[in-house]
Amino acid sequence: MKYLHTMVRVTNLDQSIDFYCNKLGLVELHRKDFEKGRFTLVFLAAAGNHEAQLELTYNWDPQAPYGMGRAFGHLAYEVDNIYETCQRLMDGGVVISRPPRDGRMAFVRSPDLVSIELLQKGEALPLVEPWVSMPNVGEW
Repeated sequence: MKYLHTMVRVTNLDQSIDFYCNKLGLVELHRKDFEKGRFTLVFLAAAGNHEAQLELTYNWDPQAPYGMGRAFGHLAYEVDNIYETCQRLMDGGVVISRPPRDGRMAFVRSPDLVSIELLQKGEALPLVEPWVSMPNVGEW
């Protein structure tokens, strides 16, 4: 058995690509439009690691809000520097729902409310401000 990908449905493909690629740092591997089925699939992965892929499924016709986004759980990515990653995301307008107060873990949410856990590679970083004092915001 081989792990292939995780699929999440998105309601706005441009907004989701901006979040996952431009802000979170994933790279688009390929996409395919299915005109007959009226949907697009976009496959993303972390740069340099194309084994664990994320599939964004975008239905062209308006859909009722997707209800299971929070019940899904979360995606998790290891990052080289949790503080730099969170700062880059904040600078891009992303809310840090659970700041990395412990120097190790943070949570953000995608435009479709999928929770994304960011984990520091290796040992936790030394505790520093403003992260130590930042409160949780919303759900994560």
